[in-house]
Amino acid sequence: MSSIVIEAARLMDVLPEADKAFAYEFIKKLVLAWDPDFTKVTAEEAKKIEDAEKSGYVDAEDIDWESIGTDE
Repeated sequence: MSSIVIEAARLMDVLPEADKAFAYEFIKKLVLAWDPDFTKVTAEEAKKIEDAEKSGYVDAEDIDWESIGTDE
């Protein structure tokens, strides 16, 4: 978690409950406006995806599980 997110959470924690709820709904609205389907990734997530793709990772759907352990 980034330092700015931690600081925002710390600041929200000092608010009265009603204001916390308002802040939460406001942040949720911002996130949904930015990515309504939750399909965008952050720069950090994009780097992790790129690293995983370069690592030789194989998707389980690409494995022929029926032939593992056979001489085929």
